[in-house]
Order: sequence, then structure tokens, then C-alpha cells
Amino acid sequence: MEYTKLGNTDITVSKLCVGCMSFGKAGTMHDWTLNEADSEKVIGHALSLGINFFDTANGYSAGTSEEYLGKAIRKLTKRENVVIASKVYFNEGRLSKTAILREIDGTLKRLGTDYLDLYIIHRFDYETPIEETMEALDLLVKAGKVRAIGASAMYGYQFYNMQLAAKEHGWTQFAAMENHYNLLYREDERELIPICRQMGVSLMPYSPLAAGHLARPTWESDSLRGKTDRVAKGKYDRMEEADMVIVKRVQELAGKHGCTMSQIAIAWQLAKGVASPIIGATKTRYLDDAAGAFAVSLTAEDIAYLEEAYVPHPIVGAIDHNPPQGVILLDEKK
Repeated sequence: MEYTKLGNTDITVSKLCVGCMSFGKAGTMHDWTLNEADSEKVIGHALSLGINFFDTANGYSAGTSEEYLGKAIRKLTKRENVVIASKVYFNEGRLSKTAILREIDGTLKRLGTDYLDLYIIHRFDYETPIEETMEALDLLVKAGKVRAIGASAMYGYQFYNMQLAAKEHGWTQFAAMENHYNLLYREDERELIPICRQMGVSLMPYSPLAAGHLARPTWESDSLRGKTDRVAKGKYDRMEEADMVIVKRVQELAGKHGCTMSQIAIAWQLAKGVASPIIGATKTRYLDDAAGAFAVSLTAEDIAYLEEAYVPHPIVGAIDHNPPQGVILLDEKK
């Protein structure tokens, strides 16, 4: 395993992060999530590979994702050996001061820890002044409940304005950006990613394999997730025809390099300067596969070949308004 620092902090993270949306009581959010015992197996295997970075959220499977992760960590390792990230937004009050101060305590209780390494705002809140949000996050850092803060999918100008507000008031600034980024979705290369690079913010993209589309030569999958993940279908299906051109190139380069398609997709992210792609694994072998990406060295020609077929995509991730209260699954295909 390889490691890096998170933004400008002293927090050392593995260059793979385990996405804990895969863990939690099935039916409370997705139908394909792992039960407590199976979640523990995946978490234990991640630790055995040297992965120390885990990303969850208060809204994942009605809080059971945080609960399963916390129990497994307490059973399998010492708290100081892992870096735990969780998120806030899909809750009553969104990113208001009242909501943030309430939600962090719920997250810490479910995880069974007295601090978070990284607290991420899950989306941009159109109803709360950014100064209120940034001050509240800074209060958590000063209180010792949070070591660092991050943001998730939003527009570049929104992220810049929040960073600027924190800088102007002497509050804690974001150290990480969890955005939607992969070979099939590169819209953030226009604004958000350059801003992050300018500010020394680490990229920890979600969906690095585009919900599995970059891990197999066919668009459809017979897996439980492939059949039931309506969010993945909403995010990707409308661009299937254009994106299959890229999928075929990933398959071609996997043959050339003697590796898997997912290793090509992850190696591309690492070559683009991503700090720690988030791997949502429902099987231990998926983590083994991801870890093999470090042995894949893409040439400049490989990277250009993978990228040249890309066409502009509709925005998926950043939102232009707050969804109705209680909505957690964005981009869902009805």
C-alpha cells in the first residue's frame, strides 16, 4: 500500500479509501448493502492490505453504516491506526450550525469514537449562509471532535467561496474534496479540480469505477447491485452509447498491460494526481483488485488514448438546489 498526506494536514491516509456506503442494513437505503458480519470481513481485509482510510456518512443506511464500521474498527484494530471520514447534509437543517453540532454527536456515538479524522459536507446547502457553516465546522475542530474538514460534490465557485470565507475569518479550511470523478465523468476538470490543486486540497473521488462500468466490458451487470442500483442507472445510463467507446479502450489497455479493467481505471486516477480514490467493495477480492493498480504504470500515450474519446456530460454530483427534506438518493432512475 502507498500513503500520502491529506491536504495540508499531518493526517496520513492510504492511497485507497474504503467507501462504506456498501455497509449497512439492506433496504434502509440500498438493497445490496452488506450485513454487519460481511461488512466486518471487508473492513478486516482492507486493514490487512494496509488500507487505513474509511469513508462513511450519517445518512448511509439510516446510520447503520457508521455503526457497522465503528464496531469492526473497535474489534479489529486501534482507533489511532485508522482515518475515519463521515459526512453531513442529508439531515434536518442541512448545514446549519444547529444541524452540524447535532449531527456530529450522532455520528460519533454511532461510530463509538470521540473524534472524527475528517468531516465532510455532503453537498452545498443553498439555504444556510456559508459563513454559518464554516464557523460551525471550525468550532468542531477547536473542540477536538474533528481533525480536518472536507467537501463533496459542488460547483467550483461554491467551493472557492467557502474556502475564502474560512480564510478571511481565520477558520479551518477544507483539506479534501470528495467529488464525482472517473474516466466516464470528467466535468470537474474544468473548474473544481484546478481550484483544489491551487489550494492544496486532496482529491478523494467517489465512483472511480463508474458504478462498475469501468470494471467490465459489458454495460449491464447480473449482480444484485447491477440489477437494483437505481442511482447508478440514473447517473450513467443516459450516456451509455458515448461511454462504451471509453469502456472498450479500458478493456483494450487492460489486455495490453496484463491487468484488470478496474486497475486501468484506478491507475488513470493515480496518474492524474488523485490522492485516494474511494473503493466501494462488497467483496474482499475487489479490494485486492484495486490494490493491484499500484503496479500498473500508464504511459502518456495510454492516458491520451483513454481520454480522447470523452464528450461533455450532464452534471451529476453537484446540485443546483436543495432536494426535498428526507431525500437521500440523488440522480435516481425512476
